[in-house]
Amino acid sequence: NPMIADAYKGNRMSKMLNRFHMWFPGGIAIGSLLSDFMTDASLSWETQIWILVIPTLIYAYLFFGQKWPNAQVQEAVNLKGNLSTMVTPIFLFIAFCMTLTAISEFGPNQWVGLILAKSGADPMIILALTAGLMAIARYFGGDIVKRFDQTGVLLGSAVLATIGVYLFSTQTGAMAYAAAVCFALGVAYFWPNMIGFVAEKIPKSGALGMSVIGAIGMFMTGAVQPVIGGWIDSDLEAAAERGLTGDELVLVAGQDTMEKLTLFPGALIILFTILYFWMRSRKSQDKAQAQTSTIATEM
Repeated sequence: NPMIADAYKGNRMSKMLNRFHMWFPGGIAIGSLLSDFMTDASLSWETQIWILVIPTLIYAYLFFGQKWPNAQVQEAVNLKGNLSTMVTPIFLFIAFCMTLTAISEFGPNQWVGLILAKSGADPMIILALTAGLMAIARYFGGDIVKRFDQTGVLLGSAVLATIGVYLFSTQTGAMAYAAAVCFALGVAYFWPNMIGFVAEKIPKSGALGMSVIGAIGMFMTGAVQPVIGGWIDSDLEAAAERGLTGDELVLVAGQDTMEKLTLFPGALIILFTILYFWMRSRKSQDKAQAQTSTIATEM
């Protein structure tokens, strides 16, 4: 992320960040299909793990001997400047939003296959569909950001993610695939554009700022799973008390949990609306200051 932010500027940076992050879901989509094929061929999981060596060697070849680009903002290479920027209101606001975007993306993703398998949908197809759509969406992410800016993209993503998670909590069978499409298009732009926002709008935080935002997201991804698991256990007990059993028990309990998870992307709609108008206001102020400086120079 820092390397891309230093190598490119403006919309080009957003485009390359989205394409860089394209290969996270892209790898999952390819990996899920490869795993399905290898499993059908009766190959062991140990053999499947060795597939990871292939991209590792490719990365080693691509990066060997390459020069790391210099930071474009001088303050970005200063630790004191990084830290002082990371306690500003805008950075703290984005850090809090990152916790919710991580939960919104990875919270449902970890459980949706288990739940939808009980609804008649193929969990492997759901995984490949979701990851594949995310990869395609991120490939074209630069054009979307150019048109709507990062704040507009994040707000639209929150709306789609909320609808997607809600559909997961209410739909079964064929409609589960429609829910997967909506969810994938919603969460696709969260992670790369949160990082891109920090790189473009808070450049003085430097590589450290981008790394901290990413680390917050990764931490919340792991930290929230036991909580969601607790919700599922509680909902299983509640569904069992209603006399439900078997697949119906798991499906109803899982969908009850998904309904709870709509709170996170729902909260992001409010937060990203605030961010949208916050950035518009700051842009207007910067424009006014630039005009004032120009007039003063001419005088």
